[in-house]
Amino acid sequence: MAVSKLKAAGPTTVDVAIIGTGFAGLGMAMQLKKAGMDDFVLLEKADEVGGTWRDNHYPGCACDVPSHLYSFSFAQNPAWSRLFSPQPEILGYLKRLTDEQGIRSHIRFHSAVSEARWDEAAGVWNILTAAGDHYTARVLVSGMGGLSRAAYPEGIQGLENFKGKTFHSQDWDHNYDLAGKRVAVIGTGASAIQFVPQIQKTAARIDLYQRTPPWITPKPDARMADGVKSLFKRLPFMQSALRGLLYGVMEMRALGFVVNPKLMALDDRTARAHLRRQVKDPVLRKKLTPDYKIGCKRVLISNDYYPAVSQANVSLVTEGIREVRAHSVVDMNGVEREVDAIIFGTGFKATDPVPPKMIFGKGGVDLLDTWQDGPEAYKGCTVAGFPNLFLIVGPNVGLGHSSMVYMIESQVAYVMSALKTMKTTGQPVLEVKAEKQAAFNTWLQGKTAGTVWNTGGCKSWYLHPRSGKNVTLWPGFTWQFRRATRRFDADAYVAAAVATESTPSLAAKAA
Repeated sequence: MAVSKLKAAGPTTVDVAIIGTGFAGLGMAMQLKKAGMDDFVLLEKADEVGGTWRDNHYPGCACDVPSHLYSFSFAQNPAWSRLFSPQPEILGYLKRLTDEQGIRSHIRFHSAVSEARWDEAAGVWNILTAAGDHYTARVLVSGMGGLSRAAYPEGIQGLENFKGKTFHSQDWDHNYDLAGKRVAVIGTGASAIQFVPQIQKTAARIDLYQRTPPWITPKPDARMADGVKSLFKRLPFMQSALRGLLYGVMEMRALGFVVNPKLMALDDRTARAHLRRQVKDPVLRKKLTPDYKIGCKRVLISNDYYPAVSQANVSLVTEGIREVRAHSVVDMNGVEREVDAIIFGTGFKATDPVPPKMIFGKGGVDLLDTWQDGPEAYKGCTVAGFPNLFLIVGPNVGLGHSSMVYMIESQVAYVMSALKTMKTTGQPVLEVKAEKQAAFNTWLQGKTAGTVWNTGGCKSWYLHPRSGKNVTLWPGFTWQFRRATRRFDADAYVAAAVATESTPSLAAKAA
């Protein structure tokens, strides 16, 4: 690391450094604040909070979990306009809480973390940002999440030669007017089914390149009446009751995902009926019918995707892409289609959430080098060889059936319990035992083996491309995860003292 990247005044020292200001980072910060632990900083790459809900602002972007559940339990919002809130409302909710909870003064914007390195001699994390700032922190908490790095298609010949407009759905260019344009959309996942119906209304033509069709069920959305919002504001327990009801209903969905895939039969019938009802053309309907078990890939909800794809200005292309030319896309059958713009609706690098050469643990080991067969952690939170590092929304914490905010709150509670344990015992360094991590992941992979995600006959971003392991989803009910993380289990950790000799610190290395 070049000396010039370190500030001359030396590092800024904090007790806790948090990466990211999405639900995970902000949730962690709010609980630190509530506990009176004010010596923390949040390092944010952008100029505003929000994480996924700041970065994804494509037309039609909305939550696919009811917002009365997809929100913090300690900061419920009675004013949601719909059952499934649109992106601007969710972002506004996070921005408002940032100010109301006194978090904004702890945030350092335009501070993308370029490197975090554990200093064994000092027992601290040395953190460098792309802006050249240097921090040391006793504890490092990653709130980067699994949907923070956009994934682009690989191996498309000639893509670099395209002369038109290109962008990923996460980096939507609102200055580029799609009205009257010929647009190629690559990908038909969760983002595409939301933005395709919006751009179909004005685009001259859309060529929708589908590799694998998703299962789609109706979206039970509804506008929240003003009277209901007023009731929730006056009587918060009523909103809590709705939240509890929603939680129970969604938790039942886990039965088919992880208990017995045969229980997905009702969802299968619902999805097939939805497709038959909305798509009358039998040829198109066949193209849109998945050949794998429902639940194997993420089950999507939409009321307007199928009608949009059925319109005359949309062509569903299932032959694959042979090459991209300066102003066109050629499919595997040799059919060339001229286009003005290409939009990538190809999702995220969920199975590799941490960039390479970013986080280095004991002995200067890159975190990714310990994850050759895919990410793994103890309870999705801690990794052997990386003391005092906590991952929020780490490996196998994702869900296919309920609210990630519930899981985030569970993990934050676990980290808070760990910090309190360190304080009461006077122990400065904690590291999960390698055997405990290995045993936990052996159990976890055993649990995933019989799930629909592993046996449903599809290729999904839930499974790691090298090992085939499910490194993304929690194979159980969310209440089981909360029970597993309700307290910090100190016996699973090595209470290490600060070393007297070690590898050079990042600052020393830079010098």
